[in-house]
Amino acid sequence: MDFAGFRTLDSVVRCQKVFGQSRFTVISQQFHNQRAVFLARQKGLNAIGYNAKDVHTSLTLRTRVREPLARLKAVIDIVFNKQPKFLGEPVQIKI
Repeated sequence: MDFAGFRTLDSVVRCQKVFGQSRFTVISQQFHNQRAVFLARQKGLNAIGYNAKDVHTSLTLRTRVREPLARLKAVIDIVFNKQPKFLGEPVQIKI
């Protein structure tokens, strides 16, 4: 778990710079995986997404409105080379 991954971009960049991973799997809903894998690949990382089952809640409409804006922000973040707010010290992951 990434306790300083406040945004998808933060988690993707921290996965490499803090946790030392250049290959990883994102497990989330499909709409989020698409954005996370896009960001990872733009940063030169090898990421795949595993789509979890969608959760049907009252937030569905909110997600449908928010996601196009989040995708636009992801593209803007790549264009302007946005970096995470917090990186932190490297953490060794033992496999």
